[in-house]
Amino acid sequence: MDLSYGNLALKLTIGFLFMVIQINLFGKSNIAPTSAIDQLQNYVLGGIVGGMIYNSSITTFQFTIVLIIWTLIVFIAKFLSNHNVYFRRMIIGSPKMIIKNGKIDVDLALRNGLSAADLSFKLRTAGVTDISNVKRAVFEQNGQLTIIMKDEENIKYPVVLDGKINTDELEMIGRDPEWVEARLKEQDLDISDIYLANYINGKVVAYTY
Repeated sequence: MDLSYGNLALKLTIGFLFMVIQINLFGKSNIAPTSAIDQLQNYVLGGIVGGMIYNSSITTFQFTIVLIIWTLIVFIAKFLSNHNVYFRRMIIGSPKMIIKNGKIDVDLALRNGLSAADLSFKLRTAGVTDISNVKRAVFEQNGQLTIIMKDEENIKYPVVLDGKINTDELEMIGRDPEWVEARLKEQDLDISDIYLANYINGKVVAYTY
């Protein structure tokens, strides 16, 4: 294989620069993935860089174009997932309440690939020994389990994220979008003005842009 060290160094440098660009463009979460799209971004980017730098038949220009195309694909997917609820559910998924008031939703757990052994391990890791003391346990998009115990106070439920109503969370707390809009209207706020709004002890606490 005829591959000059100068060409190899140039490809490595370009690959490094695109990694830095993606980290700063899409946020730090793509290093420690919080969703499937972050993990996919890491895998494909690593595969592109690792698979092409040693292939002498792929020119530096072709290598750069492929990295640009992948960056654009990820950018579009990130943009749509942040601004479209349905696309976000399709690409990233939505949190699932596996345990509610000490009761396990077995069917929901199995549909999401969470076996009894996995659930027991996650509960033990969180220091939970008695499931009956769990108020709610949510299986997050990144595979983690968020656990809230019955004796915990000031529990925060994010009902608005990035100017969009978090319908998944509303379903869990038994509210609807109209209720959120009414609470925000009392504060002279619109949904589009909200960066983050939490439901805390019966009140909606909003943080605007």
